Amino acid sequence: MDFKALLQTAEYDFIRNNERLGERIMLLGVGGSYAYGTENEGSDIDFRGVTLQMPSDLIGLTGFEQYEDDKTDTVIYGFNKLIRLLLECNPNTCEILGLDEDQYLIKSELGQELIDNSRLFLSKRAIKSFGGYADAQLRRLQNAIARDTLPQSEREKHILKSVMNALDDFNRRYTGKNAGSIRLYIDQSENPDLDTEIFVDADYTHFPLRDYTDLWGTMRTVVRDYDKIGKRNKKKDDNHLNKHAMHLIRLFMMAVDILEKGEIITHRREDLPILLAIRRGDYMLADGTFSPAFYEMLAEYERRLDEAAEKTALPDQPDMDGVEKFVERVNRYVVTGELK
Repeated sequence: MDFKALLQTAEYDFIRNNERLGERIMLLGVGGSYAYGTENEGSDIDFRGVTLQMPSDLIGLTGFEQYEDDKTDTVIYGFNKLIRLLLECNPNTCEILGLDEDQYLIKSELGQELIDNSRLFLSKRAIKSFGGYADAQLRRLQNAIARDTLPQSEREKHILKSVMNALDDFNRRYTGKNAGSIRLYIDQSENPDLDTEIFVDADYTHFPLRDYTDLWGTMRTVVRDYDKIGKRNKKKDDNHLNKHAMHLIRLFMMAVDILEKGEIITHRREDLPILLAIRRGDYMLADGTFSPAFYEMLAEYERRLDEAAEKTALPDQPDMDGVEKFVERVNRYVVTGELK
């Protein structure tokens, strides 16, 4: 696939014409299956990137988080938002810094500096972030497989665990903010279609609205994704389950690399045989469950992640001094046009 030629088509005119994009883009690369090397004939084309803030975002009254184009499935983060996500070792954004050279469609001088400084962002936070994403992926598999065998009340417990994981990550990011609390629990449902359901008790005061909507948006996404995969048609959605299983193992692979080597390796060139075998369905049984060999593999990667977490040389927290200097350098350039 010639992605650079595709980028020149009219469908991607927004890349050139939007004032926040164009020459302001630091990095733009392939995302999803094409980034990992696990694409097949039906794979969607995703582009992911980062763009410089506008001067008015930094010294004026405007703000910018990200640009999304739904038609082309393109997401381009504002520089400051990307930095916040990288500091949390967010798997979806770490990937942008770990592509092969030919997977970048746009790369400016500052974009290369961002890649070169990727180690500044790596810390033991990756244990929680990648582990949390892997846990959510596993829950999706368990929820979908158990759809016909477990009672609704048991399925609800799967959702609760995934939501709780997202809540733990949120609480960690906002440690020290004594603005309130939230409690999630399962109780008898008032909905006649449910036996039990998840309830919430929340008490917040003087809490930033943007952070509050981020919290609820994260939990809403977990529940929505569960409902989406729970309503599956056998043939089509077995393919989706195999894809989820593949991404589960891929997340462990990437996490182990980060913890053991201090490297973000998005294109899983050496791991493709096993990842593609999972995606093909080689580890799925006729009844729609996964084989013992898959769960043995999963257990081995869980063991490797625990061992890597225990032995990693990564610091507990990112190199905030280094990050602050780099961010200041980039944003000073946005305002003054000078690189120092």
